[in-house]
This record gives sequence, C-alpha cells and structure tokens, in this order.
Amino acid sequence: MAEGSASISEVETSFQKFAVHGDTKARGKEMNGKNFVKICKDCNIIDGKNVTTTDVDIVFSKVKVKSARVITFEQFNQALTELAPKRFKGKSKEESLPQLYALIVGKEPANIGVTKVAKAAAVDRLTDTTKYTGAHKERFDESGKGKGKVGREDVPDNSGYVGAYKGSGTYEEKVKEG
Repeated sequence: MAEGSASISEVETSFQKFAVHGDTKARGKEMNGKNFVKICKDCNIIDGKNVTTTDVDIVFSKVKVKSARVITFEQFNQALTELAPKRFKGKSKEESLPQLYALIVGKEPANIGVTKVAKAAAVDRLTDTTKYTGAHKERFDESGKGKGKVGREDVPDNSGYVGAYKGSGTYEEKVKEG
C-alpha cells in the first residue's frame, strides 16, 4: 500500500506542474480544462483511438463542479479513474489505474514544438542589413548591429565651431573693431 501512496504523491507533483503551466496566476492547486487536455496529451493518455480529446473534455466536465472552470487534485483522480478503463481496454479500474499513474509520474509540460518560429526567405531578405540603402544604411555598423539612438537621429554638434565662418579672429575682436 505504501508504494501506491508514493505514486499518488508523484502524480500530484506532475498535476501541480501542469496546473501552473501557461497561467501566471495559478498556484498549482487547481487545473483548468486546457491544462487537463495537455497533461493527457503529453503523458500519452490520449492515444487517438480509445481515448480522444473529446473524451477527455467530457470527463473533465463530469468531474468538475457545475459553475467551476477548474478541478482539484481529488477531482483529477476521479477523472483518471474514469479514463483508465477506456485507455487500457479489457482491464478493470483497479488494474488500469496504476498503469495510468505510471504514464503521468515524472512528466512535465513539454514546450518543444508548441510555437514554431516563422523562418521564410522574405523575412531573411527584409532583415538583411547589408541590403539596406540610403538613410537606413546609416543605422547599422559594418557588422550589421544596430547603432541605437545614434543611428536614428541627427545629433547636433554643440562644440561651438562653425565650419563656414571665414573671418579672422573671434567674434569679440570683431565687435571691438567695429
């Protein structure tokens, strides 16, 4: 019996990891429907034949309280008890539930392949700084790194030197002469 209780705590650890996935306000005590489907997909409870996402959604709706949008760990266990015989056809609830727990233990939410970065030739062509011309070319150095604010603005030279001034001496000397 002690072995079964250890696996329950390991299942609860996985439950908490999936419960907080993608939700910054989540505390790990309750799981929403989206994360319940995710734990079922990531742990291969959904096999596409015996158990589908529709089955998982229906079981989630059955175990949750009518007005609630989340389930607790106890309700999660009820849901697994209902899904276990479906997932492992021909076995009783008592035989199939530990096998279902074995699929969940030690799993964490997978982030690989969730969002794919669009990498097209058009994006490469538009972001290639060597092909920029005119004023835009001035915004990047030779390596293609942006210069920041210096590259975007005409920074005035406040040194006091006037390039086109052709007089001899300073302004003060001219005023004294005149």
